[in-house]
Amino acid sequence: MDLRPDQGICRHQRRLPKLKLDGRVNTGSRPVKDLASVRRLEAAGFRAWPATSVHYDGAWAVRLTGGHPARRLNSVNPLDPFDDAGLTERIARAARRFAAYGRPLTFRISPLAAPAISAHLDAAGWSRFGESLVMRAPLCDAMVREAIHHIPLKDMGRFISAAIAIRSLDPALRPGLSEIISSIQPQAGLFVLEEGGTPISTAICVHDADLAGLFEVATQESQRGQGYGRRTLLSALKWAHTHGAREAWLQVEADNGRAVGLYRSMGFSEVYRYHYRQPPEGDVR
Repeated sequence: MDLRPDQGICRHQRRLPKLKLDGRVNTGSRPVKDLASVRRLEAAGFRAWPATSVHYDGAWAVRLTGGHPARRLNSVNPLDPFDDAGLTERIARAARRFAAYGRPLTFRISPLAAPAISAHLDAAGWSRFGESLVMRAPLCDAMVREAIHHIPLKDMGRFISAAIAIRSLDPALRPGLSEIISSIQPQAGLFVLEEGGTPISTAICVHDADLAGLFEVATQESQRGQGYGRRTLLSALKWAHTHGAREAWLQVEADNGRAVGLYRSMGFSEVYRYHYRQPPEGDVR
C-alpha cells in the first residue's frame, strides 16, 4: 500500500487484503473498524504537516525533520496492517536514519500498523507514550453560522511570533516552523485572535478537498476557558467551509481533557487513536 501524499488515498492505491470477520484491527487498546477513514486522515495529516524528509521502507513512512523536533515530524509510521516482515533489520535501518538526524528513534503506532510490530516492540522493552485522539466532525452551515468572519493572516512571521508566545516555545524553533508552514501544499489559513494587540489564541486550518484539518491550536494559558479557542476555531472552520470543506478533523493528546471536552462540545467525535514508542536507551531491537 502506498500512502505517499502525491499518490492519493482512494482511487490510486492498491487494495489492502480483506480483513478477517468485520474488518477490525486491534491497535493494542481498542479495535478500529473504519480503516478507510484512518488511511484518509493519515494521508491528509502527512500533507497538512509535512516533514522535510520522507523515506519509504515498504509501507513504513520514515519522516524526519531537522528544523523541528515534533514527534509527528520525526517518526516511523507503519501504514499497512500486513507489512510485518523483517522487523529487526528494518528497525535497525530506521535507527541509522534517525541517528544521522540526531533524533531519537520513534515509532508512531496507528491502527494501520501491523499488530506484530507492537508485539515486537513490547518484547524489546520499548516505552509507550503520547496517546492521541484523531477526531472529526461534519462541517455544516449550522456549525459555523454564528462564527465571526475572520480573514486569514498573510504575514506568516506574525503568526509564528504569536504561536511561539502563546505556547512559550523556544524561539530557536522559528526557522523550522516557518519551513513547515511554507511547505504545506493544500490551502492553509493562519488565524490569530488578539485582544488589545496581544495574541490570545491561534490555529492553522488546512483546506484539503472536502477536509479541514486544524493544527497549532493553542490559547494563552491565563485566558483558557473563556471561549477564545472556540471563537478562533469556528472562524477558521467558517473560512474552510466557505471554500468547500465539509468535514473537520484534528489531533489532540488524550490526556488534554479541557481540549477534548471543547472539541466534543463542538461536535467532534473520536475516529481512532495513535501513540508513540521509543526503545530503551542504547538498545535498539
